[in-house]
Amino acid sequence: MEGRQFKYIVRIAGTDIDGKLKLPYGLAEIKGIGYTTALAIIRFLGLDPNMRIGFLTEEEIRKIEDAVSDLTKLGLPSWMYNRRKDYDTGLDKHLIGPELIFHARRDIEREIRIGSWRGVRHKLGLKVRGQRTATTGRLGLTVGVRKKR
Repeated sequence: MEGRQFKYIVRIAGTDIDGKLKLPYGLAEIKGIGYTTALAIIRFLGLDPNMRIGFLTEEEIRKIEDAVSDLTKLGLPSWMYNRRKDYDTGLDKHLIGPELIFHARRDIEREIRIGSWRGVRHKLGLKVRGQRTATTGRLGLTVGVRKKR
């Protein structure tokens, strides 16, 4: 780490990351990138996973940003992407940040519009993935038996 300047906050892909975090945990702070994907990026770029984010040089930060912006260039298996067979294009993609939020919201709106079962559950504010609803997921004031006075 000789000759490297420590930065307490590093900005990668529009996200401020604490410089004290180790590389995989720091990259996992970016929305849409988890620990496993972060490790794959680090191994592809040949960086040390035990290095702190604050010790990255500008060149290394630029390389990481390029890799994060288009993970398909890394040659990762398609099961690692978070948007496989995109609804519009049919391509495998990996989305990060606000782009991921936008596409997820658009998918929910599409399901509501076409009236699928998931769309109806979303519309009613109920659980979507088959969980129990008899005793869990209750919102609002409690309703129950009053105590005797």
